[in-house]
Amino acid sequence: MLVDTHCHIHSKDYPLDPEQVIKNALEKNISKLICVGTDLEDSQNAVKFAESHDNCWATIGIHPHYADNSEEQFKELVDLPKLSNKIVGIGECGLDYYYLHSSKDAQRRLFRQHLELGLEYNLPFIFHVRKAFDDFFAIIDEYKNIRGVVHSFTATKRELTEILRRDLYVGVNGIATFSKDQNQLDAIREIPKEKLLFETDAPFLTPVPNRGTVNEPKFMRFVVEFVAKLRDESEDEIAKISTQNVQNLFSI
Repeated sequence: MLVDTHCHIHSKDYPLDPEQVIKNALEKNISKLICVGTDLEDSQNAVKFAESHDNCWATIGIHPHYADNSEEQFKELVDLPKLSNKIVGIGECGLDYYYLHSSKDAQRRLFRQHLELGLEYNLPFIFHVRKAFDDFFAIIDEYKNIRGVVHSFTATKRELTEILRRDLYVGVNGIATFSKDQNQLDAIREIPKEKLLFETDAPFLTPVPNRGTVNEPKFMRFVVEFVAKLRDESEDEIAKISTQNVQNLFSI
């Protein structure tokens, strides 16, 4: 059994039939899915989708790309955890200084709002961090009892060391299967098994050998196979431990 800890098959622009996608995932032993919100409407859709599917759960959040125009959205987002027990986390939230679709100040403000919301409801976080680790670490260090996962890990041993020092989990997806960055691959080898999570980020980041097609949860098995081979570990063992890690973090 495996869990896709980060997908967007609930989103209104997901190009495949989500019902068929869920069937495809189950056939490949991907038995649980976490649908991750990226803005208010998308988070609402994630919750509705999770409530109508026994093997799906939702997280709610506003992506840092949208931070400049998030004030009104966030006011409505804060009420969602009261409305559904299928919400298992806050995010994706964080900082993205690579694209800078929103100002750094707005991103930092919105990130702190997410942290305060998650702590209020004792929920873990799904963190999006790109070219912004120094500010990310500085901000989360302002708070206590932060639990979560740094999703779509593409950094080095330096960042990994700091992630682990804060007792966070690390999410690995299809990027690993086509990355040419040896520093990144070396870091993936060093992730402790008890801190490793798998994800697809579907419809994005389709792994080898399916590059060029729409990503879906069933393809996560290729990520698991690649990582097990990269680390010279048993695929069955790494799948079992990562699934237990999901239970430990998200309680599903």
